[in-house]
Amino acid sequence: MNIDDMILVSIDDHVVEPRDMFDNHVPKKYAEYVPKVVVDDKGIDRWIYRDRPTGVTGLNAVVSWPPEEWGYDPAGYAEMRPAVYDIHDRVRDMDANGVLGSMCFPTFTGFSAGHLSRGGMDEITVAMISAYNDWHIEEWAGAYPGRFIPIGILPLWEPQLAVDEINRLATKGCRSVTMPELPHIDGLPSYHDIDYWGPVFQALCDNDTVMNLHIGQGFGVLKLAPDAPIDNLMVLAPSISLIGVQDLLWGPAFRSYPKLKVAMSEGGVGWIPFFLDRSDRHYTNQRWLRRDFGGKMPSEVFREHVMACYVTDPTSLKLRHEIGIDNIAWECDYPHSDSLWPGAPEFVLKELEEAGADDSDIDKITWQNACRFLNWDPFAHQAREEATVGALRAKGADVDLSTTTRQEYADRYAAKYASSSG
Repeated sequence: MNIDDMILVSIDDHVVEPRDMFDNHVPKKYAEYVPKVVVDDKGIDRWIYRDRPTGVTGLNAVVSWPPEEWGYDPAGYAEMRPAVYDIHDRVRDMDANGVLGSMCFPTFTGFSAGHLSRGGMDEITVAMISAYNDWHIEEWAGAYPGRFIPIGILPLWEPQLAVDEINRLATKGCRSVTMPELPHIDGLPSYHDIDYWGPVFQALCDNDTVMNLHIGQGFGVLKLAPDAPIDNLMVLAPSISLIGVQDLLWGPAFRSYPKLKVAMSEGGVGWIPFFLDRSDRHYTNQRWLRRDFGGKMPSEVFREHVMACYVTDPTSLKLRHEIGIDNIAWECDYPHSDSLWPGAPEFVLKELEEAGADDSDIDKITWQNACRFLNWDPFAHQAREEATVGALRAKGADVDLSTTTRQEYADRYAAKYASSSG
């Protein structure tokens, strides 16, 4: 594989929402409730929704900072690389990194709109969720057709509301939504409750919409030592993906909805060989439990429904065919501390070649699997020869790749973000 001929599609990146994102999308009757950014008494940019702090602005948005400055504390707009929140700069950073396509998860709303929902489960929040989706589809993903896979958020406290939004998003060309890994952590019914989630699953199937479960929402299921460092949570995060898949595979979801598609975002692939072996052994050995997988092994059902996503997994990639060569997709995780910007092509190719992957396997993992699973045509708006790492990097050759401190950004953009409201 020639590195310049590679095609990279990342199905897990993040957007830090710009302060004016709601301006064009909220009905006038709800104008007084629009979330706004204010500077709190500690000098931190905070999103406020219905008089309460809601999520954060730039959580771990550390791209281009020196590693010793990386952290988990929120950053203000002036302190971050503009490509974190500005769509035009983002595309330039994608070019410089040789990345053709990107799916960007939300930040301040919560991955599954949990932060917004805690502000009130009513028609006002439904309007804000819809406004977020319209901004994301029209102004973020829509600004550069062929470069972004849109992903929506849902009102999940009432199934019919979620169904209505899934249907509405599909009419706008968005067939990917983010949902909680473990909804019972947030007080919703678990995915075992087919009476509650059945209509949602059916709407996803009817619209060929992918259910994306990003690590983070389900952290509460890990009862870690109260004095454990943040490292424990970050290292153990993929175990939440395993627990989430367990609920879907061993519950009624996959058996009742054979067209349901689930992407485990940022969960890695290292847990999958063990999980599939354990599931198949349990199924064949514990017959007295009378589980029914329709004449198939649990591992087969898993591969029919699940796309596993990774940033780096050098050992597990050697087992790519045992995992399922059609079930693995790469992700960049821009702009977080796990991100491979601006050297993704070199890193990804080296890791795959060291795992023994041939050109066919590389293409599947770096773009083909994601595009098939998400029903996204990477060449609908540009020819293949314009979509390669080499062609994109040639366009982004003048992008500044230098390390820039948080304070240097703040000094540069302080005047622009001096206002206290969005």
